[in-house]
Amino acid sequence: MEHFVVSARKYRPQTFKDVVGQQAITNTLLNAIENNHLAQALLFTGPRGVGKTSCARILAKMINQEETNKPDEDFAFNIFELDAASNNSVDDIRSLTDQVRIPPQVGKYKVYIIDEVHMLSQAAFNAFLKTLEEPPKHCIFILATTEKHKIIPTILSRCQIFDFKRITVKDAKAYLKYIAKEQDVIAEDDALHIIAQKADGAMRDALSIFDRVVSFSGKNLTRQAVTENLNVLDYETYFTSTGFILENKIPELLLQFNNTLSKGFDGQHYISGLASHFRDLLVCKNPATIELLEIGEDTKTKYLEQAKAASQEFLIKGIALANDTDLKYKTSKNQRLLVELCLMQLASITFDGEKKNSRHYIIPPSHFKEIGIKPISIAKKALANENTADNNAAIASPVPETSSDKKNTAPPSESAKKITINSLKKPNSGLSLSSIRAKKEHLIKKMEVVVNEEDLPRLPFSQEELLVAWNTFIDALQKEGKFNLASILSIDTPQLKGSTIHLKFPNETNKVEVERQQFDLLNFLRKTLKNHDISLEIIIVEELEKKYAYTPEEKYEKLKEKNANLELLRKTFDLDL
Repeated sequence: MEHFVVSARKYRPQTFKDVVGQQAITNTLLNAIENNHLAQALLFTGPRGVGKTSCARILAKMINQEETNKPDEDFAFNIFELDAASNNSVDDIRSLTDQVRIPPQVGKYKVYIIDEVHMLSQAAFNAFLKTLEEPPKHCIFILATTEKHKIIPTILSRCQIFDFKRITVKDAKAYLKYIAKEQDVIAEDDALHIIAQKADGAMRDALSIFDRVVSFSGKNLTRQAVTENLNVLDYETYFTSTGFILENKIPELLLQFNNTLSKGFDGQHYISGLASHFRDLLVCKNPATIELLEIGEDTKTKYLEQAKAASQEFLIKGIALANDTDLKYKTSKNQRLLVELCLMQLASITFDGEKKNSRHYIIPPSHFKEIGIKPISIAKKALANENTADNNAAIASPVPETSSDKKNTAPPSESAKKITINSLKKPNSGLSLSSIRAKKEHLIKKMEVVVNEEDLPRLPFSQEELLVAWNTFIDALQKEGKFNLASILSIDTPQLKGSTIHLKFPNETNKVEVERQQFDLLNFLRKTLKNHDISLEIIIVEELEKKYAYTPEEKYEKLKEKNANLELLRKTFDLDL
């Protein structure tokens, strides 16, 4: 069997042009080499698999290369790689500093690449400080780490730091497309995109996943094969879920979630992916933000179509609900129920008012719309004559005939008519006809009142006019016996800002009591001051409670705090409170 070389090693960058997604750093290093402006201590930091060690090897090779050298010369005798994870003691660093003094036999520089440098012990770091600050001219140190925060500041201050960024999905997908072409693999765009997303910014991980998926599916790489092998939820799952949510199909949505769990997926993975899907749909709503959508071209069309069906308000509420469920998932004792409840709430966002209120009717209004019956507007005259119509219908409606009635064809007597009418008029409930009539008249009056807000008065008024109206309302409350509300409204002087009245109360109880009665208060003020824009804003300030002394003893204690001689005066003259 032929020896297989993994793609991460086979396609490892040999020049700075081959490095993916780190153009700013590679350009800086190239310019530093050309202008002979390279520092003697460099620190490469960043997440795993983004090219730190590869750039260090390329740099070590380039600074020793001259025109007379062969292009494939690797200068292995000049490059020393030290793994700080296993060589982290003081003795290892002392051995390294002893080697530094010896100049290179081939090339100009000796390059020491120390990988995972954050694993060095504190004593090893201290032993390395002097050599790192003043190395020989022929020596360059390149330190690489994934955890810069673990390196002591004295080491950081002696190095030129290069922060490697995560590989973007777009760059990773482009490089995977190049690798697939090199290996004669036919790969779908969405399949490569899923691999790039799964790699989470690490090119080495992306190549490892690519090898695994190619081993599974062969030379034809499809989206379905990738999702099946990587055990990830593809876009179709979330497109279907969102479709059920927008159509309020709760049973189908719960069945799909159950099917997702049966495939071995985690509920948190599903709900967090749904939140991301809502976010992508929200991004599609505005042409300016479509570039934030990191998906394949084939899938982008589906996103744009579904984004038209989902409103912005729904998407924002959906993201908030899904994100809240994601945060609560780990601490929940019934995690499946938590996700199912979230899905039912999501599917209920787009319920219209008719569906919400249909429980008040034996037959919902939607039934009449479906069969083509239009609602009839109720007029005052129709309601007022409803009882008369009922009576006429009762008289006109035939009384069920018995066998004796069929024989007797004579017209019914007046007494028989009265009995029939009275029996039909008899109410089935405990309410009297007069109370039902009064209720209908009240409904008629409410229906007749149609107020145009633009016609309401909005005259300006001053603080003094507000205080006069305020005190008038308090006096009216006292006359009605509502002393509690009157005393609460007297606690603070209302302050007018625009058309908003600001009040300060010492506790929540006062605020709740005023809010219960604010309809009458605002109605009185709006009519008196002839301004229907008046609103009320209440602020709770607990310090106000301390400012009010309700008893003579409390007033005296308050005064005594301000002047200690007051107590001496009281004792001297034997005064009473």
